[in-house]
Amino acid sequence: MARREVLVQLDDDLVMALDTMATRLGTNRSELLRRGAQAVIAAEELAVADGELMAAYRRQPADPALIQSSRRLATETAPAW
Repeated sequence: MARREVLVQLDDDLVMALDTMATRLGTNRSELLRRGAQAVIAAEELAVADGELMAAYRRQPADPALIQSSRRLATETAPAW
């Protein structure tokens, strides 16, 4: 995949923390920033999906009988920890 160089301004403490982590992980600062950007995007996608799911349940709540039987089944089939 093609890459584009972008300018990002970071404070000295953050750069130092990134460099320390990159050295420990055997990678570089750019790779850590790419991973961080991907993590932020994934987290936002999950938050949007959660919001859509909650909105769907507000529009059409789950049947209380279904919830009760699901709880009973979970109690009966859950492994003993």
